[in-house]
Amino acid sequence: MSERRAAAPAKLNLYLHVTGRRRDGYHLLDSLVAFAGIHDVLVARPSDRLELGIAGPFGGPLAAEGDNIVLSAARALAAAAGIPAAAHLSLVKHLPLGAGIGGGSADAAAALELLGRLWGVRLDPETLDALALSLGADVPVCRRGRAAFMGGVGERLDPAPALPPAHLVLANPRRPLPTARVFGARRGPYTEPARFTEAPADAAGLARLLARRRNDLYEPARRLMPELDDGLAALAKAPGCLLARMSGSGATCFGLFDGAQAADAAAAAIKPGLPGWWVVSTPLTGDARELAPAG
Repeated sequence: MSERRAAAPAKLNLYLHVTGRRRDGYHLLDSLVAFAGIHDVLVARPSDRLELGIAGPFGGPLAAEGDNIVLSAARALAAAAGIPAAAHLSLVKHLPLGAGIGGGSADAAAALELLGRLWGVRLDPETLDALALSLGADVPVCRRGRAAFMGGVGERLDPAPALPPAHLVLANPRRPLPTARVFGARRGPYTEPARFTEAPADAAGLARLLARRRNDLYEPARRLMPELDDGLAALAKAPGCLLARMSGSGATCFGLFDGAQAADAAAAAIKPGLPGWWVVSTPLTGDARELAPAG
């Protein structure tokens, strides 16, 4: 039996500027996206029908739902290829839901990759990009799996400079924060794009570049979920933290560190002060294709 596995890594918005709004209501963004070492795992194998099993520490709520973005991705790919949607999929959820780190988008991107190989589907890049975007704004960048500047509503992707070795501490209150609510709560003017061309020499250089940028969704997110202030404060106070920021529309905050030892120590130090939170130490990567789908 042919079985294929893929990692579906957490996506990090290292900065996120809201630059405008389209007539249809969708906001326009400028963001630097990279990935973390921690990831969901998707396994695909042949079957005579489409089915999905869900497990893992954050799998319970998804297992209780009748549908899932992974199944939507499978059906969309099969329809585009003109073939039956038939495969057994197993998803192990290590990433919290509604967390601003693209867990569902990464799962959908992994489904497109795995099922494309399993079914022998070869669509042109433009068709695949359009299919990915139809599933969600973050699916195209997750499908590419490389650090990129993201523009438009997520469909405009440009290569980012090489990112230096660095580690992260991720902190999430285990409570979903719906993206639509955060964008709906946003007020005030728009922000100019702030892309850069230089490749930071080290984690400290990356932190200095990011410190001159921000996440425009933090203020509306903290109004909806005030405990985000606690997570950011805990990360910022941790020894060795170079930068603390929220990712995406929340509710995951991240601290940037220059190495695994500092990040591991910080994660252990802040856990007691954030009872009930999901707190993990993980590498930052500019190329998610390097990740092995373990777990």
